[in-house]
Amino acid sequence: MTVRAYILIQTEVGRASSVVDAIRGIPGVLGADDVTGPYDVIVQAEAGTVDELGKMVVSQVQRVEGITRTLTCPIVNL
Repeated sequence: MTVRAYILIQTEVGRASSVVDAIRGIPGVLGADDVTGPYDVIVQAEAGTVDELGKMVVSQVQRVEGITRTLTCPIVNL
């Protein structure tokens, strides 16, 4: 069973579109969209385990130039 999550991202002013373009190329990313509100980008991602998801966020997503903060929200099936 895979682990899916939404990753909420704040970017530097004017960088949301370039962040979306870069993130869409990361393996495990199902979708990435520019949004309005307190976050600039919302990403849907999946990985085999919670640890793999965390590694993807830290080693790949957070290294994208223009990102200032991320918040990872794992999806739960109640």
